[in-house]
Amino acid sequence: MPAKPAKRLETFPNPEVARDYLIHMEIPEFTCLCPKTGQPDFATLVLDYIPDRTCVELKSLKLYVWSYRNEGAFHEAVTNRILDDLASATRPRFMRLTAKFFVRGGIFTTVVAEQRKKGWKPQPSIDLDAFPSQSNTR
Repeated sequence: MPAKPAKRLETFPNPEVARDYLIHMEIPEFTCLCPKTGQPDFATLVLDYIPDRTCVELKSLKLYVWSYRNEGAFHEAVTNRILDDLASATRPRFMRLTAKFFVRGGIFTTVVAEQRKKGWKPQPSIDLDAFPSQSNTR
């Protein structure tokens, strides 16, 4: 049976609940319709999140993204709606969705929306470039 677009996002248990780790996804084939002209808008979606108890399942994410293909939406609204739906489904510690829309009327639009679990604070970053590698110390 061929796949069809769907608004349902499925999840699976986070295999490493005790650890903060980043999941990074790039979705280069997002399309929706301009609500003014009906012409297609194309974007690359970049999803970064730190899961809590669940992770988003990739096939359901693909079908979810596909479901916007024939919907009219302003860039700002669709970016925030997608983030809201993903955050509602997964309840992450942190989630950021960056939508990089292709040029329309000579203007590139990028919309960045974030969601953070109440009380969650990121671990301090470690700058690995600050440490000399073994090959540089000889």
